[in-house]
Amino acid sequence: GFSSYNGGGMNGTSTMMDFLEEPLPGVGTYEDFNTIDWVREKSRDRDRHREITSRSKESTWALIHSVSDAFSGWLLMLLIGLLAGSLAGLIDISAHWMTDLKEGVCLAGFWFNHEHCCWKSNTTFTDRDKCPEWKSWSQLILGHGEGAFAYILNYFMYVVWALLFSLLAVLLVKGFAPYACGSGIPEIKTILSGFIIRGYLGKWTLIIKTITLVLAVSSGLSLGKEGPLVHVACCCGNILCHLFTKYRKNEAKRREVLSAAAAAGVSVAFGAPIGGVLFSLEEVSYYFPLKTLWRSFFAALVAAFTLRSINPFGNSRLVLFYVEFHTPWHLLELVPFILLGIFGGLWGAFFIRSNIAWCRRRKTTKLGKYPVLEVFVVTAITAVLAFPNEYTRMSTSELISELFNDCGILDSSKLCEYVNDFNSTKGDDLPDRAAGPGVYTAMWQLALALVMKVFITIFTFGMKVPSGLFIPSMAVGAIAGRLLGVAMEQLAYYHHDWAIFSSWCSQGADCITPGLYAMVGAAACLGGVTRMTVSLVVIMFELTGGLEYIVPLMAAAMTSKWVADAIGREGIYDAHIRLNGYPFLEAKEEFSHKTLAMDVMRPRRNDPPLTVITQDSMTVEDVETIINETTYSGYPVVVSRESQRLVGFVLRRDLIISI
Repeated sequence: GFSSYNGGGMNGTSTMMDFLEEPLPGVGTYEDFNTIDWVREKSRDRDRHREITSRSKESTWALIHSVSDAFSGWLLMLLIGLLAGSLAGLIDISAHWMTDLKEGVCLAGFWFNHEHCCWKSNTTFTDRDKCPEWKSWSQLILGHGEGAFAYILNYFMYVVWALLFSLLAVLLVKGFAPYACGSGIPEIKTILSGFIIRGYLGKWTLIIKTITLVLAVSSGLSLGKEGPLVHVACCCGNILCHLFTKYRKNEAKRREVLSAAAAAGVSVAFGAPIGGVLFSLEEVSYYFPLKTLWRSFFAALVAAFTLRSINPFGNSRLVLFYVEFHTPWHLLELVPFILLGIFGGLWGAFFIRSNIAWCRRRKTTKLGKYPVLEVFVVTAITAVLAFPNEYTRMSTSELISELFNDCGILDSSKLCEYVNDFNSTKGDDLPDRAAGPGVYTAMWQLALALVMKVFITIFTFGMKVPSGLFIPSMAVGAIAGRLLGVAMEQLAYYHHDWAIFSSWCSQGADCITPGLYAMVGAAACLGGVTRMTVSLVVIMFELTGGLEYIVPLMAAAMTSKWVADAIGREGIYDAHIRLNGYPFLEAKEEFSHKTLAMDVMRPRRNDPPLTVITQDSMTVEDVETIINETTYSGYPVVVSRESQRLVGFVLRRDLIISI
């Protein structure tokens, strides 16, 4: 990278330049757990681009090669989007089917999940979950689904399937791809900052992570697939980079591709292409030039289009939690929205501290030596506690979808068992109504689900299975938001004459939307854990389609970040980076310096002189002596002992290979 320097007194300059233009095999590559040389990588790319541009004027073939080189980046983005979208669709379809397999099977075709099985059923909307084509395990084995023994059998089958899925996941991870565990985002942030982790984005990691992600989500553990999907997309990007010399031989260029792949991962995880680009920019990327922004946008677009074409949710929509209510919110509701933001910040800070303490204990005690046993115990506890409560038995995505939903005339959920009074109904919006016994039962069940989710997620995140944190965090916030929303709704119904309600909430009007409070709570808790702001709000409104609710989402996201930052500055991913000891340089981190440079500099006055390599006075034997007597990973290159003018830096590994 320093071939352009033409220092005085150097007789073999042209020979040295030829040597640097055609380096020996291995020179310029990096060992595992080392940091790349950004300056050298960018310099090599500029030299390569300059050479291609100059040669393009010599012949037609060289011109075609120049055009194809310029177009290769866009072609690579297209391939990443297609592959990431296809894998995400496969994971979604498989996870839905295997999640429902814990409760029963479809007689019309075992490959149908519960929802798809009942599409063609003639049952009424209220009894849509009781279609004859779908049989629970007790109905299949005993011939009926009523009674205590049938309940116990269904309970037993639920726990057995959950244990089978989780054990298979942890055994595959342990045996074939140890890097396939966890979320993957802390390591991807570290890799994008220039760190080398061999095999983390390899083909085995991709295959095992895709398979075990389906198994882990289907087991019912308190985890999500969103973070691991970013890892999967980055694996796709890294593998496809090998098809193009431009990216295969340059680590800095490869990290531009990985930034775009991360955007595609969030795009297919949430159906939020714009939020994916902002997530890559705000949360994971270290080096994000303008051209990477456009290519990230293109990759996210292709990935979202591919997922939409596969249509894994069967509703012809890309978004995961589409909301159909558009009731306007009132300015006074900002108070409960900010309260949800405070709760989200407190929950985020509590979760980070508790989870890091547990993961540190796992790393430093015998607990870490038995990952299979840990997964078995946590899965067993989760399944045993989850089955009796319908809101923990269902998948977390279904739970969030139900909590975001606003009650309509045809809704049969317990959350919608109000005392009906449709005489004052105007249009599709129902007035605020008195809660019936079903609503109060649902509130108690949701309160118990909240307690369970809060504590079980602490022990689940970080186990040796693929585990994301977006969906569990959103579930905690959505439950808290729905509880507060129903409380506000009943307060407005019974006390509409209070001063705070009388000006905007008349009797019989549709004033409070509990589903909106669930949305705001979900954003607050996710923001408290990850410390995202802009990308979080964009992801939430893309995720739900609730464009008119941006201000409440912004207020809750900012409040949660302020509260969480007041307790601890690190988000969950930065905390795990620090826990694992990765060399990630956080540009936003602030340090308080109380020491003078002369007190920490090396060498000091009485120390041996600084070990350097000179351009004009060193022999091969001198270089070998330096390598044998020191353990530094690299050495400054100066003009001479007298001048000491710095002209470059050479890695120890490159010197050893060259000698």
